[in-house]
Amino acid sequence: MTDDVLHLSAERVLELLDTDRAIRSQRAAFTALGEGTAELPGKLMHPSRHDDSVVFAYLARLSADTGPVAKVGSVNPGNSAAGLPTVHAVINALDPVTGQLVAVLDGTAVTTLRTAAASAVAFDVLATAGSAELGLLGSGAQALAHARAVARVRPLRSVRLWSPTPHRRERAADVLAAELGIPVKAAATAEDAVAGLPMVAACTLSSTPVVRGAWLAPGCTVVSVGSFEPTRNEVDAQAVRRAAAVVVDDPETAREHAGTVVAALRDRLLAEDDLIPLGGVLTGRREARRSTDDIVLHISVGLGVQDAAAAWAVIDAARGRDPRP
Repeated sequence: MTDDVLHLSAERVLELLDTDRAIRSQRAAFTALGEGTAELPGKLMHPSRHDDSVVFAYLARLSADTGPVAKVGSVNPGNSAAGLPTVHAVINALDPVTGQLVAVLDGTAVTTLRTAAASAVAFDVLATAGSAELGLLGSGAQALAHARAVARVRPLRSVRLWSPTPHRRERAADVLAAELGIPVKAAATAEDAVAGLPMVAACTLSSTPVVRGAWLAPGCTVVSVGSFEPTRNEVDAQAVRRAAAVVVDDPETAREHAGTVVAALRDRLLAEDDLIPLGGVLTGRREARRSTDDIVLHISVGLGVQDAAAAWAVIDAARGRDPRP
């Protein structure tokens, strides 16, 4: 390891990777996937036998001029009760030519920002043109990041927010209202947060559905980021049945890891060919929404190429370079 390796703390990542830059990085990541130019080995997810934590490892390379990126970390659901992020990780980036270590980044900050930014990209390409109200399930760092990111791609007029603990959802609603300058209501139930709205973001670690198909209005776009392993499922079977399209970040990864998709394939609510890659929609190779009344689901488990794109956006910014397209 040499002295010129960048060591980028969470605070530094947050300074360098603003929401707009994060969104550009995720659009680049999924466009590269859609065009078949990104390199994406399979991800490792290993539930602990000792507790409810999950250790993970992602590898990816976005392009020829950005080197390989590796992320290793842990998901600890119990952290939320202590007010801590549920995901902690570290990211290593290697030089594209020599393979030497270029940077070590706080992976928790990168994960939060790139996940929310990818959801904003999904809403931008999947939601109906007039969508301006958001139902938000969750009140942690990831949920708040989602509201901020969606506000950058759609002119939000209001947000309804629910999480199981009243004081947490009320505090989160106050924070978002002050930041976004729009009405944010702390809803008493998940149904109250979702019913009748054109956009819904589920940012929980729930093993049972928090989004039910019976609540969804015609034309609704649902983004779920919490069903990242087979035992977690934020979206119920009726929502899958009602959906005109089920979009995923990567079909192969979703088939193995996304709880909602695993259950739907097992119960024959979906066939493998029904899974539409987000990158395919972005590049125009696939179609998701055909009608303004279609209900569209986007089930995301997270990919290494997202970390690669976000990490190199941070590295470029730290070096004073222009952002990559």
